Amino acid sequence: MSALRVGVFGAGSWGTALAAQAARNGHATLLWGRDGEQVAAMREARRNLRYLPDLDLPEGLGFTDDLAEAAADADLLLVVVPSHAFPQILRELAPLRRADTGLAWATKGFELGSGRFLHEVAEEFIGADAAKAVVTGPSFAREVTAGLPTAVTVHSEDAAFAQRVAEALHGPTFRVYTGGDMLGAELGGAMKNVLAVATGIADGMELGLNARAGLITRGLNEMLRLNQALGGRAETLMGLAGLGDLVLTCTGDLSRNRRLGLALGRGQGIQEAVKAIGQVVEAIQTADEVMRLATRHDLDLPICALVARVLHGDLTPREGLQMLLSREQKPEYPKGLFGD
Repeated sequence: MSALRVGVFGAGSWGTALAAQAARNGHATLLWGRDGEQVAAMREARRNLRYLPDLDLPEGLGFTDDLAEAAADADLLLVVVPSHAFPQILRELAPLRRADTGLAWATKGFELGSGRFLHEVAEEFIGADAAKAVVTGPSFAREVTAGLPTAVTVHSEDAAFAQRVAEALHGPTFRVYTGGDMLGAELGGAMKNVLAVATGIADGMELGLNARAGLITRGLNEMLRLNQALGGRAETLMGLAGLGDLVLTCTGDLSRNRRLGLALGRGQGIQEAVKAIGQVVEAIQTADEVMRLATRHDLDLPICALVARVLHGDLTPREGLQMLLSREQKPEYPKGLFGD
């Protein structure tokens, strides 16, 4: 494909990684960050000194703290901010976006307080007809920036736009697939963070590999059941957006959500743990939104429910574990995988 002008919004570790990937592919890429001092330091050092201080960034990558500059004449807008900041950045971008420019995002989570999916938030600000896509899958920013092999997926209701975003990012060590299930892809990317806290707690309590495998598998079951109730496709969650991201986040210590669980399992307080991590831990907000959806659809999601209670301080990790283990014995799929 011909070179694009790409604006990437969010100069955290993941925004930096995706901007670096687009720039490596020969696209004129401008990375926007709100903190002018951070942006200036990145421009000077050719590194993200705050989040990826030891990794060099490609020469073709530009940096700015001017939102209009990053959006001006861009052929593709890619938003990579925490979920709580997603509505605000779209509110600011909407009047700057060219009418024919599509919007993609690599943000994982729900709108804080409402539980809306991010594609619903995007539709509010840029309209139903604008091309929209979500970039998701098992990917740690550090490994992508370092050029290590990674596979992700792009989902959009507009197949041509999904392909355009995929081609902009696809490279020798960064394989990009496409799909058409935005809801399922977003659900997988959000729920896996909650389940990573659960596996982190179990590992922090040194409960063993059997417990970890059980939590991942039963966690996937919870994802599938909520996905079905919402109208997502099961195959989406059996792929990179679901199972792939779940396994990575539940087992890899680069995961902020897993590290939070590890700290809680070792007896550390939540505020102290989050401060030590030093970045947004999405599961703290996402757990409540998952349970809001579960309640709306009358679903029992025991792992997610107990994580939410532990994060609120209603239960200790040990009490939550005891409640999980004391649940009655039952068939693995009492009504079949899809309730039939």
